[in-house]
Amino acid sequence: MTTSVQSNDWIFDDSDIPDPHSKGEAAVRFIRALRHPKSHLPKNAFQLDRWQERIIRRVYGDTKPDGTRRIKTVFALIPRGNRKTTLGAALCMLHLGPERIPRSQVVSSAVDRDQARIALEEMTGIIKAHPRIEEAFQIQDTKNRITHRKSGAFYRAMSADAATAHGRTPVFALVDELHAWKKRDLWDAIKTGLVKTPGSLLVVTTTAGIGRENVAYDMYSYARQVASGAIVDEAFLPILFEADKDEDWRDEAVWHRVNPGLSCVPPYPDIDGMRQMVREAEHRPADRAMFQQLHLNIWQDGAAEPAWDMAIWDENCSKLDLSALEGRQAWIGVDLSKRIDLSACAIAIPLDDGRIALHVQSFTPERDIRRRADETGAPYGLWRDQGYLTACEGDTINIKQIEEYILDLAGRFQIQEVAFDRWHAQDVMASLEGAGLPVAEFPQNIATFAKPVIDFETLMFERKLIHGGNPLLRWAVANVVLYTDASGNRRPLKEKSVDKIDPAVAAITAIGRAVAGASSLSMYETASEDAFFF
Repeated sequence: MTTSVQSNDWIFDDSDIPDPHSKGEAAVRFIRALRHPKSHLPKNAFQLDRWQERIIRRVYGDTKPDGTRRIKTVFALIPRGNRKTTLGAALCMLHLGPERIPRSQVVSSAVDRDQARIALEEMTGIIKAHPRIEEAFQIQDTKNRITHRKSGAFYRAMSADAATAHGRTPVFALVDELHAWKKRDLWDAIKTGLVKTPGSLLVVTTTAGIGRENVAYDMYSYARQVASGAIVDEAFLPILFEADKDEDWRDEAVWHRVNPGLSCVPPYPDIDGMRQMVREAEHRPADRAMFQQLHLNIWQDGAAEPAWDMAIWDENCSKLDLSALEGRQAWIGVDLSKRIDLSACAIAIPLDDGRIALHVQSFTPERDIRRRADETGAPYGLWRDQGYLTACEGDTINIKQIEEYILDLAGRFQIQEVAFDRWHAQDVMASLEGAGLPVAEFPQNIATFAKPVIDFETLMFERKLIHGGNPLLRWAVANVVLYTDASGNRRPLKEKSVDKIDPAVAAITAIGRAVAGASSLSMYETASEDAFFF
């Protein structure tokens, strides 16, 4: 069990939750007065379970002396099937009810239109279940809008289309399943809009996601730091229902701790359905990863079944000062893609203590950066600004830039070999050979990759691979899955076309050639020394 992060005990115990202005009590009473068409309670009364009630009291009851809310942002990591959307719809109703401000804006947002309409449909069902409430609101289904007739306050459902978001100044924003968002536009528009409105509140409800290079992981990471006390932020409430990655994912005690709905009457989600998922996932790695992500909130790295444990990769994150290593022997691996894709150049530098320093520079067309970021959710623009990604002017990669980068390395290091797959690389290989560099062919097939893959992971497992924490390289390594043939040989592959592995391929190539080359040099030096004793 994760011990570094503050527990959710306050949600389940009887500890006091401040409510000096009775706003928490008012919020709970309002929601309990609602009806829900799917409720099993008498008169379809809204089922507000104790864990949900405690959260509402904490958010709305904890006020400053002037009566304003202390909390401005809630990040709730809650597994699938625990009625996040229903609770979110009730909060939207609350801000059209006792929390409303005349002509104020309430928004809910999701990754696409279908997902965005789920909260709208929940609210519509709640409104139509109570005649008096129905009279107070105008539902404009085609506009994804609900308006409180008397005050003019209105709710709108939005998808990740920034064109509908800019210029809005919501007093309350519900963000659903942030882990699925690839574009930042809507998120940025909501955040900037909330800042313009005094007393605004942002509630993020999401399950765990995949990969670290996205806005959801940024929020999750911040929430964990607030929960652990590493960051003090009284306006940010982290609610983290998650299992530790080392816990037994089949243990039902873990399920109950992570899924608050399982302790309710009737319980939710369906535990028999979860048991069946586990039986099937025992033999399907991808299903196991999905169960861990969606039902236990274990954040996943890249591919559904990554080739390597990224926690081990992170332990190799020693500081890397390339300039301090100049003059050493080095090996270069290059992965050239199509002219409109991601290409990478890796340099591996063996050190005296048996470790190998690894630096990877990636290249992509400048005009492709925004599209790639939207397509993958990865922060290509940030990587460019940080220097990990070289943006080539225009619509295609300038191979000449990569060639010049390699020649620059050759002026700083004793380059023993520059390894290429000949595909797409004939011209640059010939040019570098003409410049006097030792160019070698490295076909990207399973026979060629078998030993370099072993060398790469051995160095990683022994914590002898110094990569300096390059986030673009980490993303690529996390996207790698390994294909294994009948003989046990392995080569890197990508699971999805949008998740690039080119920097990882270049890194494996460079490491493999460095290990082989350093071994050959060592054998030669030993033989030369022995000759003196012949």
